[in-house]
Amino acid sequence: MLYYLYSFFADPAGPLSGVDELSFLRLFRFVTFRAAGAAAMAFAIMMVCSPWFVRFLKMLNATGRGRDPGRENLDEGVPTMGGLLIIMAVVNSIFLWARWDNGLVSVFAVLLISLGVVGFVDDFLKVHKADISGLAGRWKLVAQVVIGCLAVYALDRLPEAGAHVQQLYMPFFKQPIWSMPLWVAVIFGAIVVTGSSNAVNLTDGKDGLAIGCTVICTAAYGVFAYVCGHRLFAEHLLVPHVAGASEVVVIVGAIMGAGLGFLWFNCFPASMYMGDTGSLALGGAVGLIAVLVKQELLLVVVGGVFVIEAMSVILQVICSQLSRRILKVDYRPFRCTPYHHHLDRGDHKWADTQIVIRFWIVALLCAAIGIATLKLR
Repeated sequence: MLYYLYSFFADPAGPLSGVDELSFLRLFRFVTFRAAGAAAMAFAIMMVCSPWFVRFLKMLNATGRGRDPGRENLDEGVPTMGGLLIIMAVVNSIFLWARWDNGLVSVFAVLLISLGVVGFVDDFLKVHKADISGLAGRWKLVAQVVIGCLAVYALDRLPEAGAHVQQLYMPFFKQPIWSMPLWVAVIFGAIVVTGSSNAVNLTDGKDGLAIGCTVICTAAYGVFAYVCGHRLFAEHLLVPHVAGASEVVVIVGAIMGAGLGFLWFNCFPASMYMGDTGSLALGGAVGLIAVLVKQELLLVVVGGVFVIEAMSVILQVICSQLSRRILKVDYRPFRCTPYHHHLDRGDHKWADTQIVIRFWIVALLCAAIGIATLKLR
């Protein structure tokens, strides 16, 4: 919106052309300025609206029951579905600061809202039904995969990204290792989006854990989006030049600003949780950025914390099932999963704040390693 305001005033044939007092509007040409503006606006929305939103959720009795086994006394009375406010802050910020003539902005906005709706249905059922399991897992997974497929297919149809969606890149390699058929690219991209969405959701089990790691991971992929969208930087660093990808930096800024604003109220002890509404949407957005900049495989490194959390659950289930069928015993390598629950149990358990801060440190290291790969090609 603000970019088009600049375009109107900067138009040589416009009614206000040549007015020096409006020269500051030229700042809106720069994606870095608009990304900073989107971050500041999203942060301000969260800071101003969160206290009211917490009261609103409490009035609706939307409490986060059953979120963290073993600390129900802390969870009791804390509202969930804070992701609604995150999505609202992000969408409003990118509406004001992004260029809507860039099709990527619309794709990401629709993805955020769609996955947010899936998460909202899940949270709503948990809050207002006796069964805290929420939306059936198979239906939630189907919805995520369908949304992921549609989002990746939309990227392929866009002139800003279509030339690269079907290319598969490996970290440290200068050229794509495989030109995938469209159907393979869509399925692969949907797996990345769905996997990232669920991994963030699994990580959301300690106050501030998931949102802090998400902000860090999103910032790292914001660097990739800026580099890929800049022709000279992309050529110098030997990464695919995705025309228009730099506009995604505005979306990254909005997510970071909203995430930091939410963290203000989600740090220990939390005033509200984002629930599946927020975690599914934010995780899916990170996955789609990875697909856009062709760094899907690098997500294993940049999102290292999310990978550890997801793999701990998968490994726990596999070991338990195999041991019961073959050895007739229930062997589980972890005391509880996801992995952050393993760490808060046992004789040498970590405090919640220790787990969160240490996971943030790991997330920062993973993000730094991922960004460093830009020079190792």
